[in-house]
Order: sequence, then C-alpha cells, then structure tokens
Amino acid sequence: MKRIALISLGITGLAVACAKAPSMPEPPEGQALFDANCAQCHGVSGTGDGEWADAMDPRPADLTRLSENGQFPRARVLSVIDGYDRTGLPGKEMPEFGLLLEGDTVPVDVGDGVLTPTPRPLAALLVYLESIQQ
Repeated sequence: MKRIALISLGITGLAVACAKAPSMPEPPEGQALFDANCAQCHGVSGTGDGEWADAMDPRPADLTRLSENGQFPRARVLSVIDGYDRTGLPGKEMPEFGLLLEGDTVPVDVGDGVLTPTPRPLAALLVYLESIQQ
C-alpha cells in the first residue's frame, strides 16, 4: 500500500510539474512581433525588402536564408536579435532589442541539446524566423 501511495505521489508531482512548464510559442506569436519591429527593414516576408531598405547601406539581410547546411543557427540568431553578438554583421543599423525582449522565459534548445531559459518574445521571433526558412 505504501508503494502505491509513493507511485501515486510521484505521478501527481510529475503532472503538476508538466502543467506548470511554459510552452514554446508558435510562429504566429513571433510573426506579430516581427511585423511590429522588423518588417520596416526586413520586409513583411523577411527577404530584406522593407519600406526602409532602400535607404540602408548595406541592405537588410534576407532572413529566409539563414539556415546553413540544413541547420538553422538558433544561438547566432538569438544573439543578433537581442544585441549580444553583432560580430560579422555589415553596418550598424540593426537595433538592439534586448530591452524589448524581457519577461517570462521558455526553455529553448539552441542546438547543443541544453535547454536555455529565453525570454518568450525572443523565443517567439526565433520560432517564426525558423518557420520562414527556404
């Protein structure tokens, strides 16, 4: 009887832990953020043809072609969006969105198998950009 009670407590604890785990955002959540903050330069389709693109030198990146060898560079994309790493980026036009991307976190696998707590808006943009890769 004692063993059944312990198993029951374990299952209940697992169910509670799973119920409280934050869910990853879906692409539409990231698209809304993209439309509000990125489309002016990168265009509504993410190809770098936004309304401000002609005035920029160099032109904004085509965000539909970020995947390399079939792999989407999650860690690099997160670092560029939040302003942590701009190494190798031409120009200085890309604004830092670090302060905009605060709040609750979700666990994101950035490609090394380790789940990293990431602000939900940043994760939403990541999921959206990953969804528009060609």
